[in-house]
Amino acid sequence: MPAKDNIYLVGLMGAGKTTVGRQLAKRLGLRFVDSDEEIETRTGVRIPTIFEIEGEAGFRKREAQVLAALTQEDGVVLATGGGVVLDPGNRANLAGNGTVIYLCAQPLQLWERTRHSRNRPLLQVADPLARLQELFLQRDPLYREIADIVVESDGGSSHQLVKKLEREVRSRCAA
Repeated sequence: MPAKDNIYLVGLMGAGKTTVGRQLAKRLGLRFVDSDEEIETRTGVRIPTIFEIEGEAGFRKREAQVLAALTQEDGVVLATGGGVVLDPGNRANLAGNGTVIYLCAQPLQLWERTRHSRNRPLLQVADPLARLQELFLQRDPLYREIADIVVESDGGSSHQLVKKLEREVRSRCAA
């Protein structure tokens, strides 16, 4: 039976899904799961290694398997990987099994947040900002397609954002 009280955070890398997700789960008394961390736990290797050995297609296959399992669990706040929305089956799993929150941030802000990270295989290119702009144009419509809530995560504190999301989620539950 699908878990309808779950919350799924989607958005590009660096949007704050893990930070916001941890805080939101704590405030709501739910369990927090990061899908990328779950993939690493299940495979025993880091995501860049999966990309290196299996390519993006291999990683996406693993991601879809983990997401299918996690969206059947109950009482979860899930921070998804940024590319999870590329697969129509993943979008259906997310939209059909919980509340989807899109943390929207502009590419320049995302680049500022991620530019020193070596754990983001898709940004290991000559021009990471241009890559983020491409990803944004490709994925923003897909995030919006399944989102129940869209919130800008460009500035301000994560604490304020979490409080806002908590109010929104609780008001939806009360309706």
